[in-house]
Amino acid sequence: MTDPTPDHGPRTIPPEEFHRVQQSEEFALLRGRFRLFAFPMTVAFLAWYLFYVLGSIFAKDLMMTSVAGNLTVGILLGLGQFVSTFLITALYIWHANKRIDPLAEKLREELEGTAR
Repeated sequence: MTDPTPDHGPRTIPPEEFHRVQQSEEFALLRGRFRLFAFPMTVAFLAWYLFYVLGSIFAKDLMMTSVAGNLTVGILLGLGQFVSTFLITALYIWHANKRIDPLAEKLREELEGTAR
């Protein structure tokens, strides 16, 4: 049969609550924790990528230096780009799980509690 109580979907959170949370110290801490990781890591990766691209353009002899057989410095640095991408992703997941997600969960529960 049917449920006698109609489901009106998720409850609406008042805009004032979003503004209150946005102005809170916890939200500032959350943003700070994200920025503390994201900005330096982005700068470091872009510098590393720029080094690789500029090396490919201006240091061709270095990039073509053979390491073993047909394996060159350029190929190793190119593979290093993939490795560093995976490493940064793993570090971000670890950082988010330990430092960002618990605080974000607390703020979400606080917001959803006001909608009930």
